[in-house]
Amino acid sequence: MEWNGKVVVVTGGTRGIGAGIARAFAKAGARVVVCARHAPEFPLDGVEFTPADLRDPIAVRDLFAALPRLDVLVNNVGGTPYRLLAQTDAERHARVIELNLLAPLTASLAAYDLLRRARGSIVMIGSVSGTRPSPGSAAYGAAKAGLENLARSMAVEWAPDVRVNTLVVGMVRTEQAHLHYGGEDAIAAVSRTVPLERLAEPSDIGEAAVFLASNAAAYISGASLLVHGGGERPAFLDAATANRANHEETGES
Repeated sequence: MEWNGKVVVVTGGTRGIGAGIARAFAKAGARVVVCARHAPEFPLDGVEFTPADLRDPIAVRDLFAALPRLDVLVNNVGGTPYRLLAQTDAERHARVIELNLLAPLTASLAAYDLLRRARGSIVMIGSVSGTRPSPGSAAYGAAKAGLENLARSMAVEWAPDVRVNTLVVGMVRTEQAHLHYGGEDAIAAVSRTVPLERLAEPSDIGEAAVFLASNAAAYISGASLLVHGGGERPAFLDAATANRANHEETGES
């Protein structure tokens, strides 16, 4: 099997999207190591945990120095609370950028030699927030836009030894989805704005990450794979009247 004997590190892989990614690689047969400041509330089957603060370069270097090999690094660590720009000081916004952009850069640099020897792969976990306006999470969106650009540059600099790609992730139903969207009725309403009429499950992101890191994607590098259920319906379509009038005249529904 392709993944037997392979080692995969998933940063921030103890819950939510990260846990879904870790489970997917473990299911495929890889040895999976997740790292975060705190251990997972519920252990993940077939997944090892190593404590590490991804914002601490020394801790990150020590983490990778302890590994016998590395085939895949998934830079998943990240996140942000809702913070309007003018209502929050610059230092707090800077910490969001540090976690979502500088921490993946730090991990990638620390992992480079191991990945180069294995001719391995990096998968960045980006966000649709980095491709469109992101009010309430502007620093996060800026960091994710930077992460996608970093991945493209890294893919060129480190070719042909290391492939680097980005998963551009849309809305995901995790154990904390209610904090972003509200209760079940709100989540259902948000789901209806997605063409596929549901939020992603963490396993959807996990399977996409396994694909990008696999031999099936051997010629894919510097790419951004949209995993967002078809994106968002343009708001102007619901506001425009021309098509509605045409439908009324023709009797179409």
